[in-house]
Amino acid sequence: MPIPFDSLSLDAWLSHLEQLHPSAIDMGLERVARVRDALGLKPDFPVLLVGGTNGKGSVCTMLSSILCAAGYKVGTYTSPHLLHYQERVAINLVPAADAAIVASFQAIEVARADVSLTYFEFGTLAAMQQFMVAGVDVAVLEVGLGGRLDAVNVFEPFASAVVNVGLDHQAYLGDTREAIGHEKAGIYRPNKIAICADPEPPQTLIAEAQRIGANLQLIGQDFGFEKQAEGQQWTWWNKAGVRRHALPFPALRGQYQLGNAAVVLALLDAVKEVLPVAIGDIKRGLLEVELAARFQVLPGRPAVVLDVGHNPHAAKVLRANLDSMGFYPVTHAVMGMMADKDIAGVVELLADRIDVWHLAAPQLPRAAAPEQLAKLVGKLAPLAKINIYENVPLAFAAACKLAEESDRILAFGSFYTVAEVMATRER
Repeated sequence: MPIPFDSLSLDAWLSHLEQLHPSAIDMGLERVARVRDALGLKPDFPVLLVGGTNGKGSVCTMLSSILCAAGYKVGTYTSPHLLHYQERVAINLVPAADAAIVASFQAIEVARADVSLTYFEFGTLAAMQQFMVAGVDVAVLEVGLGGRLDAVNVFEPFASAVVNVGLDHQAYLGDTREAIGHEKAGIYRPNKIAICADPEPPQTLIAEAQRIGANLQLIGQDFGFEKQAEGQQWTWWNKAGVRRHALPFPALRGQYQLGNAAVVLALLDAVKEVLPVAIGDIKRGLLEVELAARFQVLPGRPAVVLDVGHNPHAAKVLRANLDSMGFYPVTHAVMGMMADKDIAGVVELLADRIDVWHLAAPQLPRAAAPEQLAKLVGKLAPLAKINIYENVPLAFAAACKLAEESDRILAFGSFYTVAEVMATRER
């Protein structure tokens, strides 16, 4: 008996999508493009693609915040979500309603016929349909994995940005920055602005942009930022002579956020002819932006820091951000990571910044066993105290019990780890 798809709840739909395709990740655009065409998803508004190893979620949210402040109707698609699937699809930064997402899933189910789609591919098409139905002025799409073969790349961008290039998802993208850089450059287009904010971009990224005739703009050469001596302000510039002075620091915490904001202003400059934005809108958008778990420091004592960093590039940034917080007698860490990540590379960068490790596995088959984590931490941080727990909530509860008011608790290692910590605080 066929499933009555018109009666499924959003949760039931998501469970169905998880079982729909033989693999969770299936790189390629042909299947997604066929269903896109069957649905008639040809947006007549600018589409902005944002890729990179880290920081792309922050860029998407800052960009959307500024465009909303300017009065535009903005569709934003990001992934993964932390607590609720609706976080992935937002219109004017408000998550989509369950019923609207379900309606899009139903339409895709009919249109795809015998074409098999992954969970992410289904969601990407649903997001674009939502944006078209809502009549947005612009869509900001975060690349899920890589770029060249990621589902969002079936939509033609007005401009594209690669925030940075680090080692992650090597099983799909390659084992070197050069290989990964080529994949990420796949979101660039001929004669379109192609931004790269990596201070040392792989030569493959540059070569691919040049090969296709993209208008490549590199940070430090074609655009950049400077901190102003007089305090918490900064200046954005580009080689055309444009300078935007007295900009406020983004409300998102972390030293790397100025670099992310520079990417945002470069993208805004790329669309200025069709989506002009005033300096006041930029300032307001930077001041009002909110994004959970990107070096998010929760109010109260002990200090609780949430960070979704899960690779060495992110761990290096996290280390610097922790150092900027000031002195804490003891730092507790609640860590859970996926087994396919560079766990040793992450632990090595943070080993001398953490005194007590609380290790657990998020509720996901790909999660590394806490015993595996403990072995690596014991080797790289031999003086640290190490505790193992059955699950993340127990690990976080223990850290809260042991920490003094003057101490610090860091929850990191995976979106899933941070999500489980956040869920315990919602109860």
